[in-house]
Amino acid sequence: MVPGSSKKKRVTEKSTEKSPVSELSDDLLVEIMSLFPYKSTCCCKCVSRRWRDLVSHPDHRKKLPQSTLAGFFFETYDIATHQGSRETCDITSHQGSRRYQSVSGNWCPRINASLSFLPKCERLDIMDCCNGLLLCRCWKSSDGKMMDYVVCNPATEKWVVVPATNWSSKLWAIRLGFDPAVSSHFHVFEFVHAFVLDAADRRRDIEVVGVYSSKAGVWTHESTRNLLVDIYFFSPSVFFGGVMYLSSYDNLVIAVDMEGKCKVIHTPTPRDGCGAFDISLSQGRVYLANHGDSEVSIWALDDSSTGKWALKNRVSHLQLFEKEYPSTHDYNVIIHPEDNAIIVLCLQLHMGGQSKIPYLSYVPLFSESLTDAH
Repeated sequence: MVPGSSKKKRVTEKSTEKSPVSELSDDLLVEIMSLFPYKSTCCCKCVSRRWRDLVSHPDHRKKLPQSTLAGFFFETYDIATHQGSRETCDITSHQGSRRYQSVSGNWCPRINASLSFLPKCERLDIMDCCNGLLLCRCWKSSDGKMMDYVVCNPATEKWVVVPATNWSSKLWAIRLGFDPAVSSHFHVFEFVHAFVLDAADRRRDIEVVGVYSSKAGVWTHESTRNLLVDIYFFSPSVFFGGVMYLSSYDNLVIAVDMEGKCKVIHTPTPRDGCGAFDISLSQGRVYLANHGDSEVSIWALDDSSTGKWALKNRVSHLQLFEKEYPSTHDYNVIIHPEDNAIIVLCLQLHMGGQSKIPYLSYVPLFSESLTDAH
């Protein structure tokens, strides 16, 4: 090409053009990136040197998502306390120890499992964890009659009180729904049981679903209209797309929207053994893990409207544990939120002779997300 030709000039002019994004301030770019999932934030580092420096800068670490899974909250209980039928467990008399296990290295600030920044109470139970927020039940009196809920952010130590209902002190099936990419408001779900007799045994079916909206500041209640679904207080659950998915007995998954309306989705295969499937949310999909006699099968929900599942993987106990595992009931399977990996959490390995249930995945949230928080 002859120097100074028109073609070279066009290339030079195009290379110096600025995109609209380049006009954004650093603070605005970081604010936008804070809404991205972790993997997308990593991809941003490859766009330009400026973006790479913004993502890597120490001052922005608290705003931008890090590795999504930081650790697990759980409580240890005396095994003897939980022996017997699921209907007879006394929720006001158990003695547990609240704990947190980090899996993040040192990128995430140290989490104090005591949650000492919360208001003082007789006893504190962690009921659920969702996208960086914890749902706790604070007992105000030792007789188990006076309590409130507290929703808190361990990363910022901010918290808000949620008023209890007439059922709250008697329930264990309580869940938290929160998606910071959609709204700063959260929902608390209460599942009220009715004891009924079926052909086999006494069982508990959901009679009413209570939903608290932090935006409206009130509880609403929806009848399940004789929907025969039995869940237990440690049923795994995930919140996705404005719907709470709970693993249930009877080879069912319950889908509950933010108005308390329920539908059931049949699992892709019968559950091996007792209890419910492990349920996880990963990369924008709901997953089930079925513990078999010699393997774990992983299923993804392809279509919630039709209840269609797809088999994604089978992993033998030999691959997981390098031996034939002696029991199908003493480990949990969690799908990593962002990676193609499964996490196996074995029970009865902490403080010898005690059992840890449930495991609540913790994803730190560093933004000031709670409205009217203390």
